[in-house]
Formats: sequence, C-alpha cells, structure tokens
Amino acid sequence: MIIIKNNRAITMMRQAGGLLAQVFDSIAPCIVEGVSTLSIEQAAVKALAHYGLKSESLGYRGYKYSTCISVNDEVVHGMPRADRLLTTGDVVSVDICASWRGYCADMARTYIIGAAREQVQHFVQTAQSALDAGIAQAVVGNHLSDISAAIEREVTRNGYQVVHDFAGHGIGRSMHEDPEILNYGQPGHGPVLCAGMTLAIEPMITMGGYDVFVADDGWTVKTKDKSLAAHSEDTVLVTEREPEIFTRAILNENCASLKGDV
Repeated sequence: MIIIKNNRAITMMRQAGGLLAQVFDSIAPCIVEGVSTLSIEQAAVKALAHYGLKSESLGYRGYKYSTCISVNDEVVHGMPRADRLLTTGDVVSVDICASWRGYCADMARTYIIGAAREQVQHFVQTAQSALDAGIAQAVVGNHLSDISAAIEREVTRNGYQVVHDFAGHGIGRSMHEDPEILNYGQPGHGPVLCAGMTLAIEPMITMGGYDVFVADDGWTVKTKDKSLAAHSEDTVLVTEREPEIFTRAILNENCASLKGDV
C-alpha cells in the first residue's frame, strides 16, 4: 500500500531532507585522497548528531554503520573500513538514510577523488542526470514506470547500464515503503502518481554490465565484471505542481520549533 502523507508528515520529512542535505555538505570536504572510508563514516556520525538526525541503517538487519560507502566496482551497501584508503581516481558513493522525529529522508551522491578521466566524469554526471530525469516524471497523473523509463533512457543513451537487482522505494515513517521504483522499464505502467506520495528515487548505474553479486561481508554489492558503479538518490514529494526534492531543500529553521511527533 502506498501511503499518502498529510501536511504534518510532509513538514517533518521536508525538515529531515534539508538536514540530511546539510550532513552531505558537512562531510564532502572529508572525501579526499588518503582518508579511509571509516573516517568518512565517523564524520557523518558527528554531523548526524549535530543536526539531530538518527541513522536508519545503523542496526538495520544487523548492519553496524550509519552510512553505506561504496568504492569503484561497489554499487551499493559498501561497509566503511579503516583499511580502505581512498586514492586519486577512486569513485566513491555515499548513501545515508536518516530520520528526524521519526520521519525519514534518503540521499546518495557519488564523488571522484582528485583528477579523473573525462569518461569517468561523464559517467558520474550521468548518474545525477538520470536521477534528475526520473524526478522530472514524478508528477501527478504519471505512472510509476514513467520514472523508471526516464532513468533507463538517460543512462542507456549515454552508453551505460542500470542495475536491475536493486531499486528505489517509497519512504516516510519507515526507510522502505511501497512502491518499489525500478530503474528500468516501459512507461505507462504501475500505480498512478498522486499528490502526497514520497519517493526515494535512486539510479544505480555501471560502466559495464548490470550483473552484480553480494560480497562475502553479506552487504557490499559489486559488479560482476568489476566495472565502475555510481549511485545518486534524492527523497521527493509528488505535488500538484512540480516535484519537491526534500534532500536539496534549503533548511527551514522554523521547523526546528515543531514539538512532538505524529
């Protein structure tokens, strides 16, 4: 069942998204050559606490970290490690889902460490442009698969592949709600989008094939052909007008005065 959010829930999720965007702004200077992925996790933990956010991944099915940090051929769910030091040219995806007063926002961005080949830069930019293309279809009256088709179209026209085994999702009081949002498919299928739906849209793309596997740690998803992967994600509200992107919003300080929970 797809949950339609009321005004109170939307306000809380908007605040969660704005705060999470500030967390990403805070940790971006830490994502540089020579640092470990665990040190990025530690910086994120401090930023989450500073902004009053609760990690939704910490403890989820036994997961031990507040972030997922995936490097190069790691698609998603990479576990932060003290012995994984970043080097020039690495492609690093950071994924954080956090809640504010019980309401969630989910966000991911991919970074390039130092200088990179033009093709790699184009690849990472495509993950973001595919996300933008999907979000543009998150409007009242469209079908859910219009988002999926727009993502796939943007990725494949640039010569890359979308991962088929993982998908975006609804979001709200829970990190994962209905519906599942594939990153591929034909337009015109699935539920009709309505105002008040909140979606975590997240293209996961590869420079090679789309086949993936889960590493021995039980979490890290990697490309079978060892090709590079990139991941971008935003939390979006379907409105009567254009989509509202919570995780790119300017923080509304007035929300900080809200009391209680719903």
